[in-house]
Amino acid sequence: MTVTRVDKDVDALTLTLVADFTAPVERVWQLWADPRLLERWWGPPGYPATVEEHDLTPGGGVKYHMTGPDGEKYGGWWRIASVAPPTSLEFSDGFADQDGKPDPEMPVTTVRMTLTGREDGTRMELRSVFDTREQMERLAEMGMVEGMSQAAGQMDALLEG
Repeated sequence: MTVTRVDKDVDALTLTLVADFTAPVERVWQLWADPRLLERWWGPPGYPATVEEHDLTPGGGVKYHMTGPDGEKYGGWWRIASVAPPTSLEFSDGFADQDGKPDPEMPVTTVRMTLTGREDGTRMELRSVFDTREQMERLAEMGMVEGMSQAAGQMDALLEG
């Protein structure tokens, strides 16, 4: 499996997922940079994503929704803080309401994704920072750890194709 570890640090309010791939950095970057590829792995199995907007420039954003097995849609958004293709991306990650607007009742996390070339491929580190312990616990209860791991676990098949 792609995901080699997930570290939850309650004191630092971080959740870090580490995944290793046999593909080069540039190829792994494409899974973030190409909205059609992002759709194929962003979200756990059974909850495919549809990317409606995709602008990976500072101040830009991504707007998407995942569709569950029952047909219910779950919206999300990113606001891009910084990007350094093909090695890093930092963004705010939040939930959207049924109209696709940020849901003020739901937590927002800060995410930093880094890709590092290694002799045998690429290491991806996905670090989510939470504002409060309550926010971290709420998202964990909603299945964030499992969802992130399952979503990243889908990346290998795309890199092989």
